[in-house]
Amino acid sequence: MTTDHYQEVHYTAATLHREAAHHFEEAAKHHIEAASADDGDDVTMTSVHAYLAYGHQLQAVHCAELAAQADGSMDEELPEPIEG
Repeated sequence: MTTDHYQEVHYTAATLHREAAHHFEEAAKHHIEAASADDGDDVTMTSVHAYLAYGHQLQAVHCAELAAQADGSMDEELPEPIEG
């Protein structure tokens, strides 16, 4: 594997990790908004924010999976846990 190839893959994985984090943050914000709307008995806005949260969660998981594939972490075995 060349250095150029490594940098390209690393950049792609880093970008995907950031994109996943962004979507997880947006999902959390919408969950909070859904909870606030539910506290106020606003069924419509509860549904809207819950739907948007769900969409962001799906995007986040998708990006996280792509990032794991791009950086090869899915191909590696996890290290043994350190007991102590």
